[in-house]
Amino acid sequence: MIRIYGIKQCSTMQKAFAWLDANGLAYTFHDYKKQGIDAASLDAWADAIGWEALLNTRGTTWRKLSDAEREGVDRAKALALMQTHTSLIRRPVLVAGKTLLAGFDEQRFAAALKEAQ
Repeated sequence: MIRIYGIKQCSTMQKAFAWLDANGLAYTFHDYKKQGIDAASLDAWADAIGWEALLNTRGTTWRKLSDAEREGVDRAKALALMQTHTSLIRRPVLVAGKTLLAGFDEQRFAAALKEAQ
């Protein structure tokens, strides 16, 4: 089963939903804004793909952080920031079996989900 994590109103999430639907792939959606995210999931994802791949430093949430919050970011600080400010987690995060992807790219999704099936 595919589980996709993100924020429903995000334009990148909309593209990912549309792609999954167009390819007839069933999925469940976990909305960070409504459900939050637990520290154990973030920690496991960081182990699998690196905290740098999870941290969205391009969005407005990152820019709105104080200089002190943005300075000296390491794994522990990044994970704490992402749990507090879920918009800092790159979207979408897709989990399908042992497959874990952060960010939407049609080709990566197609290749990864073909392997996961």
